Amino acid sequence: MSIRPYRDIQRRRSRQIHVGAIAVGGDAPISVQSMTNTLTSDAAATIAQIRRLEEAGADIVRVSCPDQESTAALKEIVKAVAVPIVADIHFHYKRGIEAAAAGAACLRINPGNIGSAARVREVVQAARDHGCSMRIGVNAGSLERDLLEKYGEPCPEAMVESALNHARILEDHDFTEFKISVKASDVFLAVAAYHGLAEACDYPLHLGITEAGGLRSGTVKSAVGLGTLLWAGVGDTIRVSLSTDPVEEVKVGFDLLKSLGLRHRGVNVISCPSCARQQFDVIKTVEVLEQRLAHITTPMTVSVIGCVVNGPGEATMTDIGFTGGGKGTHQVYVNGLPSHRLQDAGIVDHLVGLIEDKAAEIEGQVAATAAQPRLVS
Repeated sequence: MSIRPYRDIQRRRSRQIHVGAIAVGGDAPISVQSMTNTLTSDAAATIAQIRRLEEAGADIVRVSCPDQESTAALKEIVKAVAVPIVADIHFHYKRGIEAAAAGAACLRINPGNIGSAARVREVVQAARDHGCSMRIGVNAGSLERDLLEKYGEPCPEAMVESALNHARILEDHDFTEFKISVKASDVFLAVAAYHGLAEACDYPLHLGITEAGGLRSGTVKSAVGLGTLLWAGVGDTIRVSLSTDPVEEVKVGFDLLKSLGLRHRGVNVISCPSCARQQFDVIKTVEVLEQRLAHITTPMTVSVIGCVVNGPGEATMTDIGFTGGGKGTHQVYVNGLPSHRLQDAGIVDHLVGLIEDKAAEIEGQVAATAAQPRLVS
């Protein structure tokens, strides 16, 4: 019997769609999204922000297209960046058609909100013609009036019904290349709605706690809501909504997935909060170390512990470990084993060098494995 059954997350099996080259759903990795907060009509500013999001590891980036100036700029934006772009469309069906023609990989649009069946047909045809997928995005704050009258207030049942109503419109047009979200700022409401939707359909689900708040409060709220769903196996792509630099959304998203063992990108630093037992300045060391390691994308784990109470044990489970020792002399571990001692001076520089060397070693092993010929039976 496995000694780690508590780590097993059985993901809900959904159908798979594509947002550009990124597969969403099925057995594809859970993708991390963010959204620009520049004026989309300012192509230069939007491109600059998207490139920063790319560097942070974003798999997909969404831009808002509220007017014709925005969709006009979209063509330049799409050509200048590497990640697939989702065009956020509300109400005006022509913006959806323009965005598809401009190269958007996906349209975030609710077909029930753009008017007549003829208009829906035009948008669907534009999506087909240009290889666009779609996202149906239900929000507790903008539910249809008839559903609010039926249920009295936003509730999980109303959100699921709204999502399925929109999905049915696309299905009636023989279009199934879409994912669905049912977002709310209330964690309980969002989680219940996503569970209900997960049981009601097999479409891939885009997770989010909408309008979660600032960096600290929004991170906590998103971690509770998204973490609960992901742990239950629900969710195929995520966006952490924070009132801050969108790059932080990507960082939080990956940290959330890493904490659940669902994605592995970059260095996962395990560190203690420090106390009177610490033998070096843990907090400052970790702060500088994380900044210096931001460029590394190779998955690996590093422990930085201030004393020998938990340090040696944590180090046995990490690629590189560092444990504070007495009289300014500390222990360095490599591959879980004691390697050498280190004095106070130059701790960060030394660790960064070790970690960079380890990352290069891991990448070399991966490349060598990929280059090996496969036997065909």
